[in-house]
Amino acid sequence: MKPTLSDLEKLALEAGAILREGYNKEHTVHYKGTIDLVTEADHASEAFLLGEIKSRFPGGHILAEESGSIQGSNEDLWYIDPLDGTVNYAHHIPIFCVSIGFSTNRQMTLGVVYDPMRNELFAAERGKGAFLNSKRIQVSSITELEKSLLVTGFPYDTWDTELDNFKYFERLAKKTQGVRRLGSAALDACYVAAGRFDGFWEFKLKPWDVAAGGLIAKEAGGKVTAIDGRDDFLSAPLSILASTPGIYEAVKGQLS
Repeated sequence: MKPTLSDLEKLALEAGAILREGYNKEHTVHYKGTIDLVTEADHASEAFLLGEIKSRFPGGHILAEESGSIQGSNEDLWYIDPLDGTVNYAHHIPIFCVSIGFSTNRQMTLGVVYDPMRNELFAAERGKGAFLNSKRIQVSSITELEKSLLVTGFPYDTWDTELDNFKYFERLAKKTQGVRRLGSAALDACYVAAGRFDGFWEFKLKPWDVAAGGLIAKEAGGKVTAIDGRDDFLSAPLSILASTPGIYEAVKGQLS
């Protein structure tokens, strides 16, 4: 049995309710790295999602942030981020989401990202457009870099990485209306889809960070690739550039 977009939406809404219920409570924080956190809410949300997927849609492979790779027996592949924006969540900053992507036969077909604090449900099915709370969304029509607003993020090894995104942040901040950093890659991509941002780039991500958001941005009319221009932005070395087509080449040129 294959899931429908409605199935993914229901899963995201229920997992989001878990995050919202725990938001104002004292969090139990553990460290996977110096600045890579995990909370009790990550685990609770993921446990719910894995339980539902395994019981209702058995046989699929699952890539989940906290559990890693779970082998399946068919051509389905789920990308699960139970809480994208954990650092925000741990600090009681209300910018985070649940992200669920579904691929079959190596093609992304469904993507849902749910922000429980704003009750915003972004969703897309391949070839059928992108939606926010059931209303169709579209990327912006900006064609000039200097009139654009961009967003980016920084990897967990940002303290000692040779690939220093700060230089690109500075470069593009001086050529645009600004560059924001929200702390949730999935929402960054969805905000491009909704025309709130005109472009988003980030290095050193994981597939579950952007599988759903990347599909949503594409279905909203965005150009979505790896930063080097590869169409497959979910393969290593993983990076993403998602923007309105009018400034894609300009942004890409600044990232080389």
